[in-house]
Order: sequence, then structure tokens, then C-alpha cells
Amino acid sequence: MEDLRRAAIDVLKKNERGGYTAPARGLYTHQHLWDTCFIAIGQRHYDAGAAMASLRRLLRAQWSNGMIPHIIFEPGWRYWWDRRIWRSWISGSAPHGMATGGISQPPMAAEAVARIGQVLPPAERAAWYGSVCPPLVAYHEWLYRERSGHGHGLVLQVHPWETGLDNTPPWLESLRGERGPWWLDLMIATKADRLASSLRWDTKYVPASQRSSTVEALRLYDAFRRIRKDKYDSAAVLKHPPFAIEDLTYNSILIRANTLLQQITRDIGVPLPASLESAMRKNEEALESLWDQATESYYSHDVRTGALLKEQSIAALMPLYSGCIDRVRAKRLVSMLADPAVFGSPYPVPSVPLGSRWFTPTRYWQGPAWVNMNWLIIDGLHRYGFTAEADALRLRTLELVNKSGFYEYYHPVTGEHAGVKDFSWTAALSIDLLQAPGRPGDAGR
Repeated sequence: MEDLRRAAIDVLKKNERGGYTAPARGLYTHQHLWDTCFIAIGQRHYDAGAAMASLRRLLRAQWSNGMIPHIIFEPGWRYWWDRRIWRSWISGSAPHGMATGGISQPPMAAEAVARIGQVLPPAERAAWYGSVCPPLVAYHEWLYRERSGHGHGLVLQVHPWETGLDNTPPWLESLRGERGPWWLDLMIATKADRLASSLRWDTKYVPASQRSSTVEALRLYDAFRRIRKDKYDSAAVLKHPPFAIEDLTYNSILIRANTLLQQITRDIGVPLPASLESAMRKNEEALESLWDQATESYYSHDVRTGALLKEQSIAALMPLYSGCIDRVRAKRLVSMLADPAVFGSPYPVPSVPLGSRWFTPTRYWQGPAWVNMNWLIIDGLHRYGFTAEADALRLRTLELVNKSGFYEYYHPVTGEHAGVKDFSWTAALSIDLLQAPGRPGDAGR
């Protein structure tokens, strides 16, 4: 597998830009939050300095309210339209001199910080933790202050893009229940969305059949436009939200991030605020409210309707990564992972169950296998002691990448590549999975 490792490093070097590594050239030029974190997890093995620099650049874009934005836009005339669409400057909390997105993404930062710390000598690790701890604490405080005001203990997301699983079926079901703008209804009725399809930027790089449909993309755009209208102010947005979901994946990642942040602060002797510690405990306890006994599965929660979104997706497996569920339920999730009618595909793990009415094997988050999701599941399996299952998934993931290259996602039945070529987090996480036989590294619980 040494050839695979060298090829992965070549991909990451190809995607390097000024101070960070882009997800991929062309379609994904800007710095993205959770991409940066996944990339750093692999990059630390051969260039810890570059991994730290990219995270520092990400944290410099933090808003004054504590939010870490999901995108930092490149300067220059070529990207003026990207910056103009988001207009982060309309918020008084946005950083000066940097154009960013106005929402966040799954909070993988603490995981990346801790993983980098593993490869540093003790003195350098302490300095690294000390430098990034204040913005990490502020980010977690922002989540509980502005996104957890419903008494449930869970944090909510105001747009599908915040969840990372953009067009996953539960979100489309939720958005369909929201009255759309007149212009979108007119486009659908007159089939004018076909014309809009010809103007799309993403399909210049990836076949349209592998992306969100144009109608889905326009629904996502309309939800974003409404958030921008409220100047990205959470309180204003949540008065009439186009989307308000307590996402299972996001909260599972946050619970794990809380554990790692507690470890980081203990290592440098810095106590966390008592209010944040309390919110962390409530969050962990509240994850069980997303369990549905009738179907024996976890789901996301729609805050507007008060109901669980019982449309199955790979999110159901994410509580394994959280580390906070009991072993009985963990075993139930492991059984779903092996079930050929659910997630047991030849090239795991499909983003939607194989038996789902939504299953489309190469359409973005409606079927393909993603290396980052496999990595999260592998890590959770190891910490629960499901070593054989974790090793099998690790080896199958590496086999998939070796077979089809460093792509954005893959057909879970044939292993055929899909999405963007030379995708950075696929390369970076492959390096991490190659690092040790059976374990990508344990940042500790």
C-alpha cells in the first residue's frame, strides 16, 4: 500500500493553495470547515506544520459570536461572485477583511486538533493546544448559546448545508413540506428548471446524474436566501426558519468533539466554563431522544413539527462515533451495517440504505459511499470494541480507493468512482487508514 500512500500525498500537494489544502481543484476551490479537519487528520502524518497552518487559517475566520464559518472564500476577481452570493459582511459578527459563508458545518475541529496533538512532542503539543483552545471553546459556546434554545439539549441546524449531508433524503422531505417561492413553483410547472440545469456550475465538472437535481438545488438556494435575508442572525432566522433540524450526524460529531475538547483542556490545565460543561452533559443525554423503539433506529428531529424524520440514511450509524450510546444499541447499529438490505453493500457504506426508495447509487448523498463517513464509523467501531468489524471496513475502504482512485464518492455496489477526481479528504483519510493495521488512531475518550 506504499504506492497508495504516495499517490494520496501527491493529490494533497496538487490541491495546496495559500495556507490550506482545497477539497479539489475547480469545483471546490475555497477552504471548507470539515474538509479542512479531515484533510489535517491525514496530513499530520507527513506534514504536521501544514495541518496546523490550515486549522489556524480556519480559526482566524471565526466570527465574533464564536461561529466558525463553513467556507472561507478566496480573494481576487475570479471569485467575486461567490463572495457576492454570501455577502458575509452584512452581519456585524463577520470577520473584517475576510469573506466567508454565513453558516457552519459539522464540528470536526476538536478531532483534528487532538489528532495533530498525537504526533507532536509534549511541549509542542501543549503550545498547540493552548493556541487553539480559546477559539474552540468559543465555537462550542456559540453552538449551545444560539442553536440550543429549545430545552432539548440538542443543537439545531438552519440549513441542510450545515449538516454536511446536503441533499440527503430526510432534508428533501422536510423542505418539501415548506411552501416554496412562487418562482420555483412556476419553474417546476413550466419545466423551466431544464433551462436552469444548463446554467449550473457544478455540472461542468461532474455529470448532472451525480449531483442534486436542479429542483433540489433551487430549494436549497431558496432556504439559504431566506437566511441571508435575516443577516445570518440565528434568533431572527429561527422566528420563521426554512429548515430547523436537530441533525443526528451533527449532534453525534459534536458529542465526540465535546469529549475531545474536555481532554484538550485537561491536558493544558484550563477549566471549561461550567455552563458549557452542563450543556455538554445535556447534549449527550438528549441524543437518546432521537431513538425510535418501533424501528430500532436513530433519526434526526424536525424542530418545526416536533417529529422524527423517519427517512433512513447513513446518519443512523453516527451515534457509534459519538461514543455515548449503550452497547446494546451499538450492537443494533453494527447489525444494520452488515445487513444487505440496509447498509451491507459490497463497497460500504452507502449513504442511503440499499432498500430505500431514494437509493440512487451515484447521486451525491442519495446512495454513494463516502470515505469520510466510513472513517467516522471505523473510529466509533474501534472505541466500542468491534475490532473485527472496524478492520473489515477499513480494509474494504482502502480496497475501494485503490481500485477506483481518490474520488469524492463511489458506487456502493460496483465500486465505480463518482463525483470530483483527486478529492482531498479521500486522499487524506486513506493516509490515516493506512497508518496502522486496524486502527486510524485513538484520540481517547
